[in-house]
Order: sequence, then structure tokens, then C-alpha cells
Amino acid sequence: MGSTSDKASGLANQAVGKAKEGVGKAVGNDRLRAEGAAQEAKGKVQKAVGDAKSAVKDATNKTAAAINKNL
Repeated sequence: MGSTSDKASGLANQAVGKAKEGVGKAVGNDRLRAEGAAQEAKGKVQKAVGDAKSAVKDATNKTAAAINKNL
């Protein structure tokens, strides 16, 4: 997956997880609350991976541009 798709998937998982957690809390379903919390955490990790990939790509591009400028 690319950085953009990781970020998008992460944000989607966070939103769905938060919704599940809220519904679970509203209806008193501990399993749904836990599932939502886990999905939200998964989303945060996915987004962090996307952010890291993006940072590495940016750094690589800046380094390549600096090298090419010196040639």
C-alpha cells in the first residue's frame, strides 16, 4: 500500500472504530466497545505507517534532488 492509501484506510478504521465503540457504549455491549477500540487503534497505526512512508519518500526525493543539483 502507498502512503495515501494507508492514511485513508487508517482514518476510515478510526472512524468506524469510534462509531462501534460509541454504539457499544450506548447499548451496553462490552464486546462491541472493545471491538471498536481495537479497530480505532488499528486505524491509528495504519495512519502512522502512512505518515512514516510519506516522510521517507519526501526525504528520499529531497536527497535525490540535492544530488542531482550537484551533478
